Amino acid sequence: MEKNMGTVDRAVRAVVGVVLLAMCFTWPHTIWGLVGIVPFSTAVVGTCPLYRLLGIRTGP
Repeated sequence: MEKNMGTVDRAVRAVVGVVLLAMCFTWPHTIWGLVGIVPFSTAVVGTCPLYRLLGIRTGP
């Protein structure tokens, strides 16, 4: 897959993903913290399927 995310975009997604995942293990112990898997995984891979559909590129 072609990467379509820039460095800043990936860093923000990684931080948001980790924070949301931390909600699963700390207060408020909510299952919604698992939503953090999506931004974290897209940050690791460097490709966002939604960006691809919309034709957006934040990277080089």
